[in-house]
Amino acid sequence: MSIEILSSEVVDQISAGEVVERPAHMVKELVENSIDAGATEIEVEFAQGGRWVKIQDNGSGMDAIDLSLCLDRHATSKIKKSSDIWDLHSFGFRGEALASISAVSRVTITTRQKGSESAKQLRSEFGKRQNIVEVGGEQGTTILIEELFANTPARLKFLKSDAAEGTAIKNCLKALAMAHPQVGFRVLHKGALLYFWPSQVNKQNRVEDILERSPLYIGSGECEGFKAKVVVSGPHVTVKNSRQIWIFVQGRWVQDRGLQAAVTEGYRSLLMHGEYPYAVVWLTCPTSDVDVNIHPTKSQVKFRDSSNAFRAVHRGIRQLLETAPWLKELLPEAATPSQKTKVILGAPAKEETLQFQAQEIRRVQFAQKNETRGSDKLSEEVDSIEGMLLRSDPVQPYVKRPISLSNEITPSLEFPESSSMEVSQDSRTDWGEPQNQNSNWSSLDVLGQAHLTYIVAQSQSAIVYIDQHAAHERVVYEKLMKQWKSGSFEVQSFLLPLEIALAEEELEALVSQQEELKKIGVEFQVEEEGLSLTTAPVILKDRSLKASIEVVAQEVMEQGESFALEKSLSHIFATMACHSVVRAGQALGIEEMRSLLVQMDEFPLSSFCPHGRPVFVEYSFNRLEKDFGRKV
Repeated sequence: MSIEILSSEVVDQISAGEVVERPAHMVKELVENSIDAGATEIEVEFAQGGRWVKIQDNGSGMDAIDLSLCLDRHATSKIKKSSDIWDLHSFGFRGEALASISAVSRVTITTRQKGSESAKQLRSEFGKRQNIVEVGGEQGTTILIEELFANTPARLKFLKSDAAEGTAIKNCLKALAMAHPQVGFRVLHKGALLYFWPSQVNKQNRVEDILERSPLYIGSGECEGFKAKVVVSGPHVTVKNSRQIWIFVQGRWVQDRGLQAAVTEGYRSLLMHGEYPYAVVWLTCPTSDVDVNIHPTKSQVKFRDSSNAFRAVHRGIRQLLETAPWLKELLPEAATPSQKTKVILGAPAKEETLQFQAQEIRRVQFAQKNETRGSDKLSEEVDSIEGMLLRSDPVQPYVKRPISLSNEITPSLEFPESSSMEVSQDSRTDWGEPQNQNSNWSSLDVLGQAHLTYIVAQSQSAIVYIDQHAAHERVVYEKLMKQWKSGSFEVQSFLLPLEIALAEEELEALVSQQEELKKIGVEFQVEEEGLSLTTAPVILKDRSLKASIEVVAQEVMEQGESFALEKSLSHIFATMACHSVVRAGQALGIEEMRSLLVQMDEFPLSSFCPHGRPVFVEYSFNRLEKDFGRKV
């Protein structure tokens, strides 16, 4: 078969297949042209799944010369020379969209510039143009597309249902509206108004209007010239897929797995598996640091340094989430401080004053502090996890201390003898201002314990149930992360090495990372059937050491040579915390429960455990009164 040069008609149809893969892509190209023309108001109407589309704007319009050239291939006002591609400040630049669209549809363009006496109109039917005529019309440009793909039946067959294509168009317009909040949008379907988004100065307001979620929270991050603005939901508002993660680079809606990963990584330890947030990201950078010309539909970009882009997005989200801005909306207003909220650390648990029979107390599970541990004081050599949590003096970096392995103890909340603190309004004159100004949790009135698992407290407006295991788990996890970041791991040295049996592949994995593990205080000697642990972080209980070591081994085996301790620490520390804290079914005294709430105030993310489960639920008094028939 001989080689032949394709006709312009065939070339145009091939190009149309690349640029206009589906109606939504066509809408995107035309709306971006309107934005490039300086439009502040854009109206989009569509029908027949996008095979009929009308776009009207109030932009600058075109004169007769530009109108006659706009359907030519590679005709554009956006760039003049090749170097302009690396300094783009517009969305269109190839000059392909209108030429490709006109090759596979009927196109009518009506345009009028400011100051012109009349508008100009150009018609084209599947690539065949008619003469330009003068008509009446308002300033701006109106483009009408009819019978899209009518002359290419093969491509028409590959379109999805009208409903599916319509959904794609709506999503495209939502993205464009979020990318450009300064532009007002009206969207109609078959003449009926679907959306009206007036122009906004505030990105957060525009996103809340479009996603119909409120409140959302706004933050920012920066790294080496990359700047990210983010609007995100709290971890309690999620969806089951990543479709509500919207990424914009230089104002372009793009699909980028790396930046999407930056978003999900920002929510690390806050979401359960399979949960995704609502998140909108606007990323900007110097034009020389990004290539937008790598995909026919411009839906992908390439960064000179993708790691800086990742860090900017991740920082913007993580720094915002670590302030827990949702807590004021989620946690009911705290009760008025009273003697009930007073916490005295270093004092023994007081006897309950409620005059109930012992059997009844056990049934409703208002537990005494000493119910499970007896009155014997724990060995002073044992520096328990809870002792560390409530210690008022700073942790010294990497201190080794001997510890006996003679007895295994149940995780508990201890009160160091040297620290006393009051958290109550009526005691501030004696004790000064509380150390932690954030008192969302510690100002709750602790009532008792339900099912030996849930701390029962009250605010002014609700009863609050707090999962003691999940709450303590978050506190310990944050302590571990804090110590890791500051290089202040306190380490215990065992008088008798702790022997841990491991499979051969697990042992090999740990040996390969022996130097890395020393950074978190884990040192061991290799034995025939496992290892002998010689040092470990003080924060870990004997009963949790084996499980923690096994988790580290699994992480190393799964990631192989790409294993990086820092990237795996979140999972490792979450598992360490899970095995080292108070359990469900464990009785706690009132002072123990109050002291845990004090610790929760130190960490804004205390409303979720490290695995993303909620730490608390509330039952409003308003609902309670309705359930009892006191309110209608």
